[in-house]
Amino acid sequence: MHIELSKDKRYYSIGEVAKAFNVNASLIRFWDSEFDILKPKKNAKGNRMFTPEDITNLQLIYHLVKERGFTLEGAKTHLKEGQKKTLDKFEIIRKLETIKTQLNDIKNEL
Repeated sequence: MHIELSKDKRYYSIGEVAKAFNVNASLIRFWDSEFDILKPKKNAKGNRMFTPEDITNLQLIYHLVKERGFTLEGAKTHLKEGQKKTLDKFEIIRKLETIKTQLNDIKNEL
């Protein structure tokens, strides 16, 4: 799961976010209600609009819950206790995954 954030885009709809994570919008809404680090804005219609920072936090939540198997309570505790350290490790993992993909693309072109 990797989401490309557009430099020009300031907000993402819940539909875009759900599609990017390949999950239902209801799960994104649920996580929004459960995790304090998510702070999407709401438009005039009341629809959630996620910022790039929210997307990064959702990637971290997804990583902990879906990829590492944390319970919601475990993920909340983990985020509160070591958010900076966890985020740094998460960013390193994502950068390495991007580099791996690029290297595989180069290898396949040879």
